[in-house]
Amino acid sequence: MDVQTPLCNNTYESQCGVKSSTYALIIIPVLLAVSTLVVVAIIVYSVCCKRREQAGAAVSNSNTNDKIVCSTGCGSVLMSTLSGARSLAGDTLGPWEIPEDCVLEELAFLHTGRYGPVCKSQLTSGKVTSKVVVKTLRDSTNQAEVKEFVAWARFHSVVSKHENMVQMLFCQTKHLPMYLVLEAVSPGNSLHFLWTLRNEDPGTPSQSQQFSERSVYLVAKQVAAGLEYLHSEHRLVHGDVAARSVLIGAGLSVRVAGLGMAFEAWETGKVAKRRAAEVPLKWQAPERIMRLPMTARSDVWSFGILLYELVTLGAPPYPELEPLEVFPQIQNSHRMKKPDNCGTPLYDLMKYCWMWNFNDRPTFSAIIKLLTSYTDLADTKTLYSPESVDIFEYSKKAGVFP
Repeated sequence: MDVQTPLCNNTYESQCGVKSSTYALIIIPVLLAVSTLVVVAIIVYSVCCKRREQAGAAVSNSNTNDKIVCSTGCGSVLMSTLSGARSLAGDTLGPWEIPEDCVLEELAFLHTGRYGPVCKSQLTSGKVTSKVVVKTLRDSTNQAEVKEFVAWARFHSVVSKHENMVQMLFCQTKHLPMYLVLEAVSPGNSLHFLWTLRNEDPGTPSQSQQFSERSVYLVAKQVAAGLEYLHSEHRLVHGDVAARSVLIGAGLSVRVAGLGMAFEAWETGKVAKRRAAEVPLKWQAPERIMRLPMTARSDVWSFGILLYELVTLGAPPYPELEPLEVFPQIQNSHRMKKPDNCGTPLYDLMKYCWMWNFNDRPTFSAIIKLLTSYTDLADTKTLYSPESVDIFEYSKKAGVFP
């Protein structure tokens, strides 16, 4: 005999009504609770995104076409990465974190650096405004790069203690976007500055009137002081001493820049062979070309090349030789000839820096003393070169693209 499921007829109508009401009382509150949770989650997410966008706005700028010129973005790195970066920074960077009353305005893209966009900007603190350079951490970076960027900031906080080293003013490592605020100097890159002095009439008042052989001594002494500090205080080799790595400011003030190799040695205790090989051959000491360990005296050899660049207003070293011809020639005791407008004491110092055995080269402390003693004997006549610089030809002769 089949068992039939009772249907809701007149006999069971009251019971079915009770069951339906019970289900409604359970389902409706559950749906309301779930909907409320979803709405709250959306609101929290929107607020978080808005705050991060406001933080990103501090280091972003738009041009007339409303396109972002310089931006570090937001939300590209996991929160665990940021937490690890803060832990790595510890209290070291606390005094360097940018104050809330400082505002970065009018950011404009300059070039792409090792970690991301490099921009020029105006830093306003109260009623004081100054020009700065902002080095930012790129979008969609990984945890290793975040930690390296924080270490890069820590490195700058250490080396910025000397007046002749590139100066970090502030940093931002507590939250996204991360960036460094560096002092901007003008005219800037010393190689480009030297090129602007060419073809100028020595008889007309101009900036070149301030650049003579004595000026070479003044600039060189500041570079030597910065390198001496790097070596003596931190036991670090610069690794890329050249005019392109020196910044010139007002009154021929000097900042030593191009510290990538020094930072790598500071962080890891060694320099990658790839990075060491990036330095053009014409600036390298013989032991470096032979892949022997770099020392402070390796920087001294390169400093001698820098002296040549300064007194020739940015001429490429060994102009008569191709880059691969230099090492065989210096093995045979070949050295560059004395440049025009170069006094004997300055040329003797160059040759002293170019001694084959690195132990025979002077220390930077000795170089500073020599430069100081020779400064008053240096010629004050304006340096002049009739030849303008062709970038392509320079790159070919120097083995580097400036």
